[in-house]
Amino acid sequence: MGLRPAQGEGADGTMEKEFTYEDYQHTAEWLLSHTKHRPQVAVICGSGLGGLADTVTQAQSFNYSEIPNFPQSTVPGHVGRLVFGYLKDCPCVVMQGRFHYYEGYPLWKVTFPVRVFRLMGVDTLLVTNAAGGLNPNFEVGDIMLIRDHINMPGFCGQNPLRGPNDERFGHRFPAMSDAYDRNLMQKAHSAWKQMGEQRELQEGTYVMLGGPNFETIAESRLLRKLGADAVGMSTVPEVIVARHCGLRVFGFSLITNKVIMNYESLEKANHEEVLESGKQAARKLEQFVSILLASIPPSGNAI
Repeated sequence: MGLRPAQGEGADGTMEKEFTYEDYQHTAEWLLSHTKHRPQVAVICGSGLGGLADTVTQAQSFNYSEIPNFPQSTVPGHVGRLVFGYLKDCPCVVMQGRFHYYEGYPLWKVTFPVRVFRLMGVDTLLVTNAAGGLNPNFEVGDIMLIRDHINMPGFCGQNPLRGPNDERFGHRFPAMSDAYDRNLMQKAHSAWKQMGEQRELQEGTYVMLGGPNFETIAESRLLRKLGADAVGMSTVPEVIVARHCGLRVFGFSLITNKVIMNYESLEKANHEEVLESGKQAARKLEQFVSILLASIPPSGNAI
């Protein structure tokens, strides 16, 4: 038996049933039957970071519209394509575009691909995002390893694990104190040293807001006081579901803008700036991820 159907609001405002275990299984089996690739690592590309998928070798891609049960990406900078192949010698599947709560999707649909990847045999999830820098020491173009996160939507009950729990994926109450794999973070620092970059590889706490509007100055000040170093509108739901089903998780944010903190400033955050910063950092990010993935051994997880 799969998960008992629960109700969730769809993108068109109507109520729809959550996916059952069999729905995830159907999508995983469809993908496995349509590609010979067997990925070990899944990569979710944030806004403007989808160029990483273009470096995949022996690539085979599927538009999201082709894949059973897959949502559709509607945000500029998110192509909406699943790419299988190799990054360096690491077998990967790359999401060229993710889904967001602000698009109208319930969180169980935002995170749908993560469980599909788990059923396909993936053992490691790499999450990336474009984020605003709250830490005053950050500069545009910096990369911040995500050491921890603050799930603001979760404070008011918006959690992708809400509803009936299926033990075939994971326990009812998963720990999040070790959400981001410390060994992979150490490997990331080693990869960064190999690159010889002048700027230091940053490390900090990512906070998720629901979006789609950018933060007010008062909100930004509050988030900084809470201990957040970078702010965005994604990533946390995927991480929660990944940890729930036993995946190792590693994540980083590309700092695409410095968050406005004072009322005298005439600057405004905008999505075009985010995409442009992603373009400028593309080569650095590709090199960083390639070196990192080459150092990741299999975890040996099975479901």
